Amino acid sequence: MASTTKTDHPTDEDSPSQGTGDWIQVDVQTALDAGELLGILDDPAVTGAWQEPDCIHLYWPGDRCGPDTWQGLRRALTQLGHAEPAGALAINHLPDQNWNAQWSRLVEPMRIGLVVIRPSWKKVVLNPGECELIIDPKQAFGTGHHATTRLLIEWTQEVVTPADRILDLGTGSGILAMVALRLGAAQAAGVDCDPIAIECAREYAHLNGFDERLTLTVGHVQREQPHDTFAPTVVLANLDRQTLLDAGEMLCRYAIGGARLLLSGLLIEQRAEIEAVYASHGVYVKTAREREGWIALEAVGMESCEGGLCS
Repeated sequence: MASTTKTDHPTDEDSPSQGTGDWIQVDVQTALDAGELLGILDDPAVTGAWQEPDCIHLYWPGDRCGPDTWQGLRRALTQLGHAEPAGALAINHLPDQNWNAQWSRLVEPMRIGLVVIRPSWKKVVLNPGECELIIDPKQAFGTGHHATTRLLIEWTQEVVTPADRILDLGTGSGILAMVALRLGAAQAAGVDCDPIAIECAREYAHLNGFDERLTLTVGHVQREQPHDTFAPTVVLANLDRQTLLDAGEMLCRYAIGGARLLLSGLLIEQRAEIEAVYASHGVYVKTAREREGWIALEAVGMESCEGGLCS
């Protein structure tokens, strides 16, 4: 690991410089919940977080971390009642070659219903009916541990059918699209604006033996995807609040067209804002689920609400 800077009173001079090409790990000595901190921080540049007793580890690419990062982190911590100098902050510069070792030491196999997610170096005996995905952590792209990912994996295995075509927006590691295929969906497409994420997702797809039923492309989730060959029946969007708002009109067009929307990446208190914006487009929340302060929402078009209950 490269040099570490610690400070009780971070200043702009303490911030990791932009364009370093490495990874930045910021350790916050606090008993706060990592998910709540991420939600308040609302920084799309954060690519990972990990919770340990009395410490939260946050990760940024070196070229997306600068003075504004400190200011946003300060504001989020203050908003959550963590006043300086309650705990020291540590900045660790992680060269690319050290990144996987730093992240992967934290990852253990996990079961989410009938879905087992494991790194390649950890073997798991599958129970009857279970399926598995091998996900080796790379650059903090989703390994399934975050509460929002777990919510959507649980929900997907309840609703997916052999006739379903899955669109996974903000796919990251591709984990939700791959889970849907493991559960029997006919096709899945993953879209992410980050080419590094798509590169990693394609490696995972190859590692897990997926064929042409899975496509992974670079694109903007706020823009409607082409429907000439792929019209989704289920849209999975595990995004942040702002992206769900920015992509709201496009997502609602899918719902009006008959697709089921499963949305996550939201804290409980952000639900009302999302509901109001989507309702203005004729799409309504039918069901909600919660885990660790985060929520997932099922949203459908007005016609799907007829004969059923939409909030």
